[in-house]
Amino acid sequence: MKVLISGAGIAGPALAYWLRRAGLEPTVVELAAAPRPGGQTVDIRGIAQEVVRRMGLMPAVKARRLPEKGLAYIRANGKQAAALPAEVLDGAGPVAEIEILRGDLSEILLAATPDVEYLYGDSVTGLTQTTDGVRVSFATAADRDFDLVVGADGVHSRIRALAFGPEAEFVRHLGGYGAYFTIPAPEDLDGWMKIHNAPGGRWVGLRPDHDPRFARALLSFRSPEISYNRRDAEEQKALLARRFHGTGWHTRKVVDGMRAAEDFYFDSTSSVVVPEWSRGRVVLLGDAGYCGSPLAGHGTAMSLVGAYVLAGELAADGDHRRAFPAYQEGMREYVVQRSALPPGGIAMAMPMSALAIRARDLMIRTMTSRPFRGVLAKVAAAEPDAIELRDYPALTPARHTAP
Repeated sequence: MKVLISGAGIAGPALAYWLRRAGLEPTVVELAAAPRPGGQTVDIRGIAQEVVRRMGLMPAVKARRLPEKGLAYIRANGKQAAALPAEVLDGAGPVAEIEILRGDLSEILLAATPDVEYLYGDSVTGLTQTTDGVRVSFATAADRDFDLVVGADGVHSRIRALAFGPEAEFVRHLGGYGAYFTIPAPEDLDGWMKIHNAPGGRWVGLRPDHDPRFARALLSFRSPEISYNRRDAEEQKALLARRFHGTGWHTRKVVDGMRAAEDFYFDSTSSVVVPEWSRGRVVLLGDAGYCGSPLAGHGTAMSLVGAYVLAGELAADGDHRRAFPAYQEGMREYVVQRSALPPGGIAMAMPMSALAIRARDLMIRTMTSRPFRGVLAKVAAAEPDAIELRDYPALTPARHTAP
């Protein structure tokens, strides 16, 4: 069975890994000209850790992890207003037990799929489904035939647009925008993720890098939908410079670093809801089909778990007519659970007024004080992942051997 996967981020290579181990023939097409290094810090939580163990990749992941002590909220003058140490929520809070750079995780997955064909610098331009397969047109490569096509190409999925319909039908704006990039570290973060929340619903954030000379920066702001060129990074940087002019803490250094950043990424804060994840021989995986937004988190976990379940169902008997609905049914409760926004949504995460910011900080200081720490830990542990991983016989041999 030949399967085309669009997207070489996290979900695509993870699915390719499992399909190849099950004896199928995956091909991955990626718009970028080469694997993308760097990127923001992502986490591997809950049941997704078991998927990584079954892949034999946990040693590699732990070797590249970025230990973080927790999340600290910082005032404009640089003093700490409140903090959420990772151990208070037993790794179930904003900072998880396993934090890793997106580029590092992608590199691990690519190294685990040396026998998979990757087509970089290309994209899908057309899909024609027949009773026997899918005829795929590419921007650069010649047309090819595949048995199945998987859209693992993110929130703005090209595969979803071709097979399911316009983006506006599935992508829901949640009231914000954010950018991620690497800069020279303006201070020693000492293992902490630090956020300065300024009035107007603006976030200036720094996270540690493997190299203490650098930091992973975040600029995020609340806003109704705005019009901008998604392909013009310089326009996006100018937009952010205007939005954050006059903001305190390290904002000026962050904006100056942003102008020179080569790994700059900007997008809306949006969720993706697709009622049916498959159309004929085309199916969606990860953010392309279900995304709770950066506010909800868990995107990497859902991609890894989804890849395992989809591959397991396909490898069971090769019948996509049964496998695709079974994949969605198996993932349904887990996706609903892990796509839910945190209490208060964007309003709590990014308060608009100075008073609301102080109230949020006071609440965090109260909840993390010694009398309440046990309560927080119980809350964090009270909701296990709403999924139980099956043992798919076709995937079992890969469980005990690291590639």
